[in-house]
Amino acid sequence: MRGANQSSVSEFFLLGLSRRPQQQQQLLFMLFLSMYLATVLGNLLILLAISMDSRLHIPMYFFLSNLSFVDICFSSTTVPKMLANHVLGSQTISFSVCLTQMYFLFEFTDMDNFLLAVMAYDRFVAVCHPLHYSAKMTHQLCALLVTGSWVIANLNALLHTLLMARLSFCADNTIPHFFCDVTPLLKLSCSDTRINQMMILTEGALIMITPFICILVSYILITCAVLRVPSTKGRWKAFSTCGSHLAVVALFYGTIIGVYFNPSSSHSSEKDTAATVMYTVVTPMLNPFIYSLRNRDLKGSLQKMIGKKICSY
Repeated sequence: MRGANQSSVSEFFLLGLSRRPQQQQQLLFMLFLSMYLATVLGNLLILLAISMDSRLHIPMYFFLSNLSFVDICFSSTTVPKMLANHVLGSQTISFSVCLTQMYFLFEFTDMDNFLLAVMAYDRFVAVCHPLHYSAKMTHQLCALLVTGSWVIANLNALLHTLLMARLSFCADNTIPHFFCDVTPLLKLSCSDTRINQMMILTEGALIMITPFICILVSYILITCAVLRVPSTKGRWKAFSTCGSHLAVVALFYGTIIGVYFNPSSSHSSEKDTAATVMYTVVTPMLNPFIYSLRNRDLKGSLQKMIGKKICSY
């Protein structure tokens, strides 16, 4: 449907992996499939461990279980469609499915963003105010933080999806990407996209940058508290954990800022695709390892759960 006007555009053409030689496509397919399976398996194990172990029914693991659920949904928004297109040899996606994919991408990106901030705040309270932790991190507050995050994420996703739905697409409908992302879609539109770009740079930036600042402030305060710990071993363990958390945060926010909050003239399809792979595929895969498998209580629960399964056979 290339070169069609708005009235006849019913689908887009996702280039995905088709620009690469066949051998590279096969390798990339196996790589994406492996990362997706690792993401789903890792996060499902965390959800099962937390739900089955009553000792883990505390705020920290409540937020972690939500993050695991969101990460499964996040990867499932883009990767299965790309893998199916590769297997079926069809790179098309309908206009309505394209907008739906973009909606859920915005929603789960925002939820990852909010949950990382909430988890940083939870760790700040636990480290800096341990005696008041139970009084501050009540069940009502935890539920309110997660529910509020879902509401804001849905409203933000709906706003950007509706703004995209009003645009006309009357030029080439080929998307040089493996999913329907907002940046390549705006480039294809022959309508005035200034409102869309303004909302991304203002409202979108506010939603991304505010939690990022909260995360940085939380970890700075945690670092100051850790420096007062007399034990060198305790300080090293705390810094190691904080460092791994901040590495994932830097990867997540760095790639998003590079893709969405830079001038459009600085974008290239190759760089944008590589950057989006980082936050849509790599980060959800790393979160279970960074936030969970380094945790002694959760590792013990996972080992106990897997041991019971083996014994039952």
